[in-house]
Amino acid sequence: MHLLTYRADGDDTPRLGARIGADRVADLTALARAAGAELPGDLLGLIRAGRPALALAGRLLADTPGTRPPDTRPLAEVTLCAPLRPGKIVGVGLNYVEHVAESHRSLDTERELPDRPVLFGKPATAVTGPGQPILHNADLTKQLDWECELAVVIGEPAFRVAEQDALRHVFGYSIVNDVSARDQRRSGQWFFSKGQDSYAPFGPVVATADEIPDPQDLDLSLRVNGELRQDSNTRYMLFGIARLIADISSGMTLEPGDVIATGSPSGVGAGLVPPQFLQPGDLVEATIERIGTLANPVIDART
Repeated sequence: MHLLTYRADGDDTPRLGARIGADRVADLTALARAAGAELPGDLLGLIRAGRPALALAGRLLADTPGTRPPDTRPLAEVTLCAPLRPGKIVGVGLNYVEHVAESHRSLDTERELPDRPVLFGKPATAVTGPGQPILHNADLTKQLDWECELAVVIGEPAFRVAEQDALRHVFGYSIVNDVSARDQRRSGQWFFSKGQDSYAPFGPVVATADEIPDPQDLDLSLRVNGELRQDSNTRYMLFGIARLIADISSGMTLEPGDVIATGSPSGVGAGLVPPQFLQPGDLVEATIERIGTLANPVIDART
C-alpha cells in the first residue's frame, strides 16, 4: 500500500488515505466505517495500531474498485500533507562513499570513511509536506542546500535490535529532503543547520514495507528547476538500513512513527564547481523508485 495524509473539499481536517493506482486516493477511515469496521483517523495512529490494523486496511482496499464514490476521489483534487509528524527524525551523515569525498572537499569533513554511522537529529517542527515551501531566509543563510534521502518509517519499537532482525521493525519507506543551511554549522554541530522550520520536506506517501522488496536497490534522484543534480542508488549506502537500525537502537529506543533519514548521495550544491545553492523561486524535486516524487518550491521567508 501507498499510504498518505490529505485534505479535501476545503476541509482543514487531515484524512488517512491510500493511493489507488496512479491517480486516485481512498479515504481509509470512510472505507472502514462503510464496512462496519474501524481504523484510526491518521497514519501515526494506524502505525501504532500494529499489524491487524494494517491488514484490515489492505483488505478494505482489495475490495474497493478505483471509481467507487464517495470513498475515493482523484488525487489531483486533494492536497497532500506530510504523511505524519514523527516523534523524532534521526539523520545519517556521510553515508554514501562519493558524498564523503565531496563533503571533504567542500565542507571540511574528514577524508576517511566513517567506521560507524554519523548521526544527528532533526526536530519534528522541520517537517513540511509535498508542495509546501522550503523557507529561504537570507538573514540566516546564503548556502541553502538539498539532499535526497530514503526515509525509513519505524513500525514497531526497537531497542538493542540485532542487525538480522532490524527490518522486522520497519513499517515502510518514504522520501526526506534533508535541507541544510551549510553556513549555519556551529562548531561542527549540524542541529541548527539542518533543523530549521521547513528543512525536512517529507512524503508524498509511505510505501509499506511489502511494496519494497529490496530497500537497498532503489534508484534515487533530485532535480532543481528540472536539472538533474543527484542520481544514485541505495545500494551505495556505506551503512545499510539494517545496520543503521541496529546501531541507533543500541542506545536509543526507536518508536512507531520515528523516521530515519538514511543519508544523501553525492551531487549536493556545496559539492558542485562552482557551488550552487537554492534561491527563492526554485523548485526542488526528489524522486525515489517505487515511492514517487516529493516536490517543494523555495520561497523568501522574509516576505
